[in-house]
Amino acid sequence: MMLKDHNLTTRHSFYQLAQKKLFFPSAVWHNAVRSMFIQTQDTPNPNSLKFIPGKEVLESRTMEFSTPAAAFCSPLARQLFKIEGVKSIFFGPDFITITKESEDLDWNLLKPDIYATIMDFFASGLPVVTDEAPRTDTAASEDDDEVVLMIKELLDTRIRPTVQEDGGDVIYKGFEDGIVQLKLQGSCTSCPSSIITLKNGIQNMLQFYVPEVEGVEQVVDDDDDVEKKANST
Repeated sequence: MMLKDHNLTTRHSFYQLAQKKLFFPSAVWHNAVRSMFIQTQDTPNPNSLKFIPGKEVLESRTMEFSTPAAAFCSPLARQLFKIEGVKSIFFGPDFITITKESEDLDWNLLKPDIYATIMDFFASGLPVVTDEAPRTDTAASEDDDEVVLMIKELLDTRIRPTVQEDGGDVIYKGFEDGIVQLKLQGSCTSCPSSIITLKNGIQNMLQFYVPEVEGVEQVVDDDDDVEKKANST
């Protein structure tokens, strides 16, 4: 990502301290009947893989489904959760990030079922999410002060697009006592580099442009918190 500050232009990565590694499509799936290509792209998280169907997924927003129960509003997510080994699902504007349950699972065994499910779904003509789907964007509201508006603008225009390139997203959750509360989604959720993402990428940029920002902290949902505690025991 190119970060521009007046006469200074630097290249910065949210996931790596060194120059960002480019992840090229690792596979292409083609079905002659449906004429649909599905590309896959590695992410910084070895347990997450980005699937690019070549079609619009969620237009201009994102959604995460951490459990099958959370997929009540998405016919596509419900079908993907039926695949053994799928842990969580993330929808971006034009991609789908699948996170597998463990490193022991071979992506080569999961990919065929995921390809087939995505192709069959888009051939069905069903909506990716229903009208009852909750909104999770960081759009500005009338209650936002100048500082919050600036934070949201930086997130939407400079930070989120770069994070989405790596199959994840970052959602604004609040700003209190100088601390910006953010939720990492998709490939970022369980990525070993998530701390680097927050501290060396997002926090540095927000502090540079918004002096009122003293730090950034990650917010987890109840399901995520329970899972992290289980993994630590």
